[in-house]
Amino acid sequence: MKAYRKFLGAASAAALSAGLIVSGSITVQLAAVVAAEAAVVRNIDVRGNRRVDDATIESYLNVRRGQNYSGADIDEAVKRLFGTGLFADVRINFAGSTLVVEVDEYAIVNQVIFQGNSKLKDDALARSVQLQPRGPFSEAAMQADIEIIREAYARIGREDAIVNGRTIDLGEGRVNVVFEITEGGRTKIASVNFIGNNAYSDRRLQDVISTKRSSLLSFLFRDDVYDENRLRADEEALRRFYYNRGYADFRVISASAELDETNNEYTVNITVEEGDRYTFGDVQVESTLDGMDASTLNSLLETRSGDVYSAKDVEDTIIALTERAVGLGYAFAQVTPRGDRNFETRTISVVYSIDQGPRTYIERIEIRGNDRTRDYVIRREFDITEGDAFNQVLVQRAKRRLERLDYFTSVNISTVPGSQPDQVYLVVDVVEKSTGEFSIGAGYSTGNSASGRSGVSVEGSVAERNFLGRGQFIKVSAGGGKGSRDYSISFTEPYFLGRRIAAGFDIFRQSRSFDNYTSAQTGATVRFGLPITEALTGQLAYTYSTEEYDLTSACDANADGIPDPGCLVSPAIVTAVGQSPWKKSAVSGTLLYNTIDDLKNPREGVYSTFSVEYAGIGGDAKYVKLTGRGTYYHTLLDEQDVVGVLVAGAGHIIPTGQTLRLFDHFQNSDRIIRGFEGSGIGPVSLTSPTDHLGGRTYFHASAEAQFPLPVVPHSLGLKGALFVDAATLYANSLADVNPATTGMQWRASIGASILWSSPFGPIRIDYAIPVLKEPTDEIQHFNFGVSTRF
Repeated sequence: MKAYRKFLGAASAAALSAGLIVSGSITVQLAAVVAAEAAVVRNIDVRGNRRVDDATIESYLNVRRGQNYSGADIDEAVKRLFGTGLFADVRINFAGSTLVVEVDEYAIVNQVIFQGNSKLKDDALARSVQLQPRGPFSEAAMQADIEIIREAYARIGREDAIVNGRTIDLGEGRVNVVFEITEGGRTKIASVNFIGNNAYSDRRLQDVISTKRSSLLSFLFRDDVYDENRLRADEEALRRFYYNRGYADFRVISASAELDETNNEYTVNITVEEGDRYTFGDVQVESTLDGMDASTLNSLLETRSGDVYSAKDVEDTIIALTERAVGLGYAFAQVTPRGDRNFETRTISVVYSIDQGPRTYIERIEIRGNDRTRDYVIRREFDITEGDAFNQVLVQRAKRRLERLDYFTSVNISTVPGSQPDQVYLVVDVVEKSTGEFSIGAGYSTGNSASGRSGVSVEGSVAERNFLGRGQFIKVSAGGGKGSRDYSISFTEPYFLGRRIAAGFDIFRQSRSFDNYTSAQTGATVRFGLPITEALTGQLAYTYSTEEYDLTSACDANADGIPDPGCLVSPAIVTAVGQSPWKKSAVSGTLLYNTIDDLKNPREGVYSTFSVEYAGIGGDAKYVKLTGRGTYYHTLLDEQDVVGVLVAGAGHIIPTGQTLRLFDHFQNSDRIIRGFEGSGIGPVSLTSPTDHLGGRTYFHASAEAQFPLPVVPHSLGLKGALFVDAATLYANSLADVNPATTGMQWRASIGASILWSSPFGPIRIDYAIPVLKEPTDEIQHFNFGVSTRF
């Protein structure tokens, strides 16, 4: 009990006594109260303090000697002293004209010690708890830290972790705080069940959410950890999924998890109500803004009458219309969609109303949750800043950009009122995630010995997408196999000189060893990327490299560059050896168009590139090379999750100087056609029929259907594919080329694949059978490597 309360009680008693002695004398009673409520302080006596000096405590009292001090002043002084967090108790009394302040100081934390922990390191736990060395200790803070540690273990799937706290008294008001932790076993997710879904199977919906059932590979993926916030995010993901596929009435009835304490496993149940599927009815635009005639805005509409209803298409239309209005000078333009649902025809008619919105400005942008990522990395994704007109569309665009960075598990942007009625605060809440990546891959080639490339090859890399929290990308990779070695270092700054221009460099070294010769290429590339639209990006690069070629000792025992008798090697290779080292100085430009919905597991969209490379800015190479490639993804059967993929590409090289060298020609790879060895199709040498000399032109096309593998648990991340490839590689004017092989002969193959979304990156195994080939072609049935074929 606070002593000052006793003082107030005594004062009230004195006032009451005065009122009883002089019955009905209001004047005497008031005088007594005034005397009790306003005492004059002549001295201040501070007691009980050992570390905090008297002057510091007196400064919190906010009183001077000789001034009146009321009960309200005492109450405020007590609150201020408790607010420092330094004292366990505070008592203030009057002894005559002396104000007596008695305090009980908290002990000071000497060390915070964690015992029994291995899954969470000391540093991570120390950053999360409140108690810190040289800070005050309180029992309440220790109990709060126990709960914080339990929650940290729950986030990594250890719900049954036991945490106890105790103190070790070191004397002189110092203590060590010890947290004793029993980590327990991992709390798994036994199953994720959907109830009420008819349009889409459980397996399809499990692909939508991030909460996964525990599997053999869960210890690598770490996606089987139950988290209530993750489950709430999964609810939103399901809504988006259904809303974008016509189910405008979709609802998540409930989403909950039941813990079986005996087996330490969760069962997650998600109950949904799908409703009917709608298509768009009439779509119209209304505008009250001068210069924005509704009839001229139809080209901006992403929603078309008769199409399946999609909330994303509505959002994209709002963005397009708002951008047009802002571009015409209407900074506060507001686009409001009005939907008219017809339950009988199952259509939704939409009217986009364009008006002048309220004049609201952004007073401040506040960012929270970014412990590692720098503030400016987040702020630069906004096209608006403090003082600008508030525009919800630009805010949503910034949210999408932040999500695409893949630095955060969640991004939430909200508004709160500012200091003035026409001002708001933007509050950006982010939850960071790990951005480091380690990947390892392998390949196996079954080509014949003449190619020198048969056997196993491996590749590993370490990458960081958010280097030092600056949003920079850095990657170091190395790989090799029988007769091959590859090394590279890449770095990218996405905002060069503070502008939305990506700048970076690559340094590489590649070496190959064949039966009769070896090659080594060393070089570097400097590149720049500039976004043109949200989907279209332009890139400019400069590359300088040196290439060295040598005959092997088995083919050139004298090391004079002249093949020994009996060594069958193409004269084109001998010429290249004689010209070694060969220098190339080239500039290239690329247009990249990307509307893929998910680069890791694409189902919809287009990814296409077109490049022009000019070699001849110094160096020995002289040519213009044109290449293009387009990949189109489309879901064929939504419920069964069958995805169709179409790929087409071409390339052509034009000599601008002397005759094109052998190694400047295009060569085959699995990106052109599967079922054939790399450099295993096209024109061949007259001297050595096993030496493919490449071609100046190629065309290729592919069709593929991807689908879930039956029986195989969905949690393993395995899918299957069936494909058909076709390609041609032709036109070679080297003196040694066999003219019978330079024509446009087409090759074709069919095959099947297994695709695996592994913890080390997307992997695929292809088995292809050539069904149309030439006698000089080299066959390769198996291919094992990275699955992305953009």
